[in-house]
Amino acid sequence: MAAGSRSPEFVPVRLGGMALRNGIMVHSLDHWAAAVRADDGEIRMASGRKPELPDQALRVPGMRGLMRVAEALYLLPIVRSRLPEARLPFEAPGAIAAMLGAAVTGRIVAKKLPPVSAELVSAGISLAPALAALRGSQLARYHGAEHKAIGGYEHGEEAVDIAKEHERCGSHLVGPMLAATVAGNVLVARLRLKPEHRGPARLAVSLGAIGIATETFSWMQRNRTNPLARALARPGSSLQKLAATEEPGADELEVARAALNEVLRLEGAAA
Repeated sequence: MAAGSRSPEFVPVRLGGMALRNGIMVHSLDHWAAAVRADDGEIRMASGRKPELPDQALRVPGMRGLMRVAEALYLLPIVRSRLPEARLPFEAPGAIAAMLGAAVTGRIVAKKLPPVSAELVSAGISLAPALAALRGSQLARYHGAEHKAIGGYEHGEEAVDIAKEHERCGSHLVGPMLAATVAGNVLVARLRLKPEHRGPARLAVSLGAIGIATETFSWMQRNRTNPLARALARPGSSLQKLAATEEPGADELEVARAALNEVLRLEGAAA
């Protein structure tokens, strides 16, 4: 679609997405669709309606973010069962072992450092395997294709002409989430809790960090010209540019368009 071909009254369907190892999942508030490139080169698709989330929980700041994250995790096994050819982001040889190993290594190294430094080092080490696996990978190309397809739809442009970075990418959650997690875990360390209470306290910190990060992200989206919002967006933008996304090829863009068009069909919207 050419730029400027839409009427000023056009309101795009609110979309999000997730890159798979061999395709894309795109979702609206009510529906989802996944498209993958199968081993035989053909595109396979599956789609459906998302679960209904309780309205009361979606009105509570912090809780609504947790609900949306839980919804995304809930969808992954559904996508896998309805589309057996799909390969989820973490379905790579040694991926889970590498992440667990990095987390354990981070905690061991952190024991020798002051609390704030310890938490920062631990967080950095735990992120390293994911970033290393993403850089230059097909997963990163599909991530770029997801952004370009959704961005092209939203702006009325050809997907190929859209930047591979997107302002609503989940990478923008990383900075606020790490900051909240570090602050919470430092507080837990200073409280000198009993060993049996430290695990639950850290879990509470992790859940609280997700809630804080999603609310911060929502504020950033509503205030994009605010200097603080721009500063908070920089880590996520840099993450996308350096590792999380790569320029997709025609094959990846074709798969992304298929998933996008299927969601729009379910929503009764024009592609």
